[in-house]
Amino acid sequence: MIRRLFSRQPRAARRARVPDGLRVYAIGDVHGRADLLQRLLARVREDGEGSAAGTEKVIVTLGDYIDRGFDSRVVIDILLDEPLGGFEAVHLKGNHEDCLLRFLDDVSIGPDWFAIGGDATAMSYGVRIPKGLTMTERFDHVHAELRAKIPARHLEFLGRLELMHQAGDYVFVHAGIRPGVPLEQQEPDDLMWIRDEFLNSPDTQGKVIVHGHSITETARPEIHDHRIGIDTGAYATNVLTCIVLEGSDRRFISTEPGRLS
Repeated sequence: MIRRLFSRQPRAARRARVPDGLRVYAIGDVHGRADLLQRLLARVREDGEGSAAGTEKVIVTLGDYIDRGFDSRVVIDILLDEPLGGFEAVHLKGNHEDCLLRFLDDVSIGPDWFAIGGDATAMSYGVRIPKGLTMTERFDHVHAELRAKIPARHLEFLGRLELMHQAGDYVFVHAGIRPGVPLEQQEPDDLMWIRDEFLNSPDTQGKVIVHGHSITETARPEIHDHRIGIDTGAYATNVLTCIVLEGSDRRFISTEPGRLS
């Protein structure tokens, strides 16, 4: 679902802050666009070089590394093999990683996973489907091939993805939080999958929620006093977005040429 951007920066969001001495970079949904991820990480690395001596730098990726884009495997390789020096990395789990892991255990969800781009991920691991198979045979084949081809280190990476990260007044999740439920009692499915109940509610327990999952309408961050959406539809728009938080300051880095604000 696409949501409209509110360009005016509310006063409550300006007051939100991360702890002193910390700079947080959070990156939205990549969806198999390894080219955009590498481009954005280069900008983040360059930006981080301008931080004050002793500043702790944390990079948070909000999930949905895979599906839709055809370089899903490469995206995970980048996250594993090309960490940014001097940055702590926190990788969150999105609903698309959830679907992949569920499919590896239960072939019956294959049609639902493919409907949201899972076929691109299977192809990125070298899975090819022979002609002449029935629908059931097709997914049985993909299931067996993917289990055989996906590297153990990728499974380990997927298995240790986190669901939430907090820094001062900010909470980072993939999709959002369930209104009325304390943060420590949130269900994993809500953190990875929730949409309207979260998007339409101002109840975020006094925190500013930084999230992906719901694509913004204009390929620009969607800014509210209680939440900031940074899924700018990278796989289709070529715009992958990162929010930068330091003290009470907030700005954005993007793969869109010239956008650094």
